Amino acid sequence: MSTSSVLYDHPGPRAKVRNAVLSVIFGVALLGLLYWIYTRFDQANQLEAWLWKPFAEPKTWTQFILPGLWATLKAAGVGMLLSLAFGIIFAVGRLSEHWWISVPAGAVVEFFRAVPLLLMIFFVFYGLPFLIQGPVPAFWAVVIGLTLYNGSVLAEAFRAGIRAVPGGQSEAAYAIGMRKTQVMGIVLIPQAARAMLPIIVSQLVVLLKDTALGYIVAYPELLQRGVNDLSANYGNIIAAAIVVAIIYIVINSLLTAFAGWLDRRSSRRAFRIPKQTGPVVVADSTAGGL
Repeated sequence: MSTSSVLYDHPGPRAKVRNAVLSVIFGVALLGLLYWIYTRFDQANQLEAWLWKPFAEPKTWTQFILPGLWATLKAAGVGMLLSLAFGIIFAVGRLSEHWWISVPAGAVVEFFRAVPLLLMIFFVFYGLPFLIQGPVPAFWAVVIGLTLYNGSVLAEAFRAGIRAVPGGQSEAAYAIGMRKTQVMGIVLIPQAARAMLPIIVSQLVVLLKDTALGYIVAYPELLQRGVNDLSANYGNIIAAAIVVAIIYIVINSLLTAFAGWLDRRSSRRAFRIPKQTGPVVVADSTAGGL
């Protein structure tokens, strides 16, 4: 049983009626809003067939959308892995008992959380070459910016998750002879990661969408190729934006569904009762000594 199901309070009869009424009202309002948007687009001639015709041509996908999608997924995938590693390392650093580790780790996390991501990508691409005496590819400018910002946010999430683990867990681990690194890596971090999974997934979804900020350094991600470049050739910016938005929604929905499956799988493994592999030994109550 997941934590969300345990904390869920089933509504009573009055609450069910109220929820049903509110659902109907919200549904009618949503339909009205969608109809208003449709009429506005129709009046602006943004729903004409010729604007959508390019999406039926293979070259639209092979030259614009799919290359942009691949660039987005590549930057997001590398950024996710590096952000998770960054978050775990600096969360552990902030929890260190040595001030010369915890203080610098905290300063790094707070600094990169405060700097806007767009400014960070811009600085890595245009400012870092003056320090390393060489150019920085647009891909790495985007990935480094995503890693520093989202990794700092994940570091705080991991730190909160580790602190939320009951103290008896670490005390029991120390009692059986584990070192601090073993306690952190085997006992605390896995439990914190499972507890903070919704926040982690939400931040990874934000990371995926933030790849669109790569336009500042001309990185050819999905928004740049699928909206800006495509509409410059066909003049259908609204249609292109709608198609790209649908692609983003599908990708984020798949990521959220995967996280839900992973949460359910980890919950089943956590509550699984191990099978009995050896003979059951029953103590004799008449025997002395106990």
